[in-house]
Amino acid sequence: MKIIEVNQGNFESEVLKSDIPVLADFNAEWCGPCKALRTMLQELAETNPEYKIVSINIDEEDELAEDYDVSSIPCLVVFRGGAEVKRSVGLISRDAITELMED
Repeated sequence: MKIIEVNQGNFESEVLKSDIPVLADFNAEWCGPCKALRTMLQELAETNPEYKIVSINIDEEDELAEDYDVSSIPCLVVFRGGAEVKRSVGLISRDAITELMED
């Protein structure tokens, strides 16, 4: 599975109504740590079909960032059953991302 680009129009269907857990990556093009994280997230998306990874550009989707109180990036938010269950702010390791997704 690839990382899915999410916006206001498809957020509900891709994240809130997803049948599997979702890892939402709030990021921006100009953010160096976001780019480093993106590489790890792409690898995880390709090897872990048990969850979905989505990307939300906060410059283009500032309303979503505001709705979910994202003030620093990169910000990873885990959704299960349409609700936020975990959050991590800043660049973290691949192992830490995997741990974040665990129950």
